[in-house]
Amino acid sequence: MSPVVKDSSASKGARLLIVGPPGSGKGTQAARISSVYGIPDVSTGDIFRFNIKNGTPLGVQVKEIVDAGDYVPDSLTNALVAERLEEADCRNGFLLDGYPRTPEQVTYLDGLLAKKGQSLDAVIQLVADRDEVVARLTKRAHEQGRVDDSEEAIRHRQEVYLRETSPLIEVYRDRGLLIEVDGLGDIDEVAERITRALADRGILPAAERDSESVA
Repeated sequence: MSPVVKDSSASKGARLLIVGPPGSGKGTQAARISSVYGIPDVSTGDIFRFNIKNGTPLGVQVKEIVDAGDYVPDSLTNALVAERLEEADCRNGFLLDGYPRTPEQVTYLDGLLAKKGQSLDAVIQLVADRDEVVARLTKRAHEQGRVDDSEEAIRHRQEVYLRETSPLIEVYRDRGLLIEVDGLGDIDEVAERITRALADRGILPAAERDSESVA
């Protein structure tokens, strides 16, 4: 068996994961991180929609499962993510959003990256006071006329998020990969907190990496 060679491209980018409760601004910050660090935002929701829209073999399977009201199994989610991470734009890094969600998916991702001599560089956890987030989302739902989006429903989604992600967060905390960032406040302020926290880990924005390589 050939030895696994550490991927030399790791220094050119970053392999990141972002997690955060509904209403924490995770989608907004993910888009900023993708732009600032020059890495693609790999969202499972986007992957599902792309494959369904384009009628790929995996997309057909996902559509049948979703239409039946069932959860997409780990095996299929893993296959879709693995296929996405093989694309050229992920060669020098990526930002995972919405994956992994289960311990089994964590194990699969570990193995997938290990085969390439890679691993995650950091896990960004957006932390937000639950009551503040619920108040924000309840106000937004009221302003947008979403009468079915009650405070009770919003709190339930917060509880589901906490229940599902707590085991994963502890795994990455134990590995020393977790970066906790206050997700409340102005969008630019939160983005700056993320940038500073990543810089403390030696993970720099694309512009700064490029200037260092030139120097």
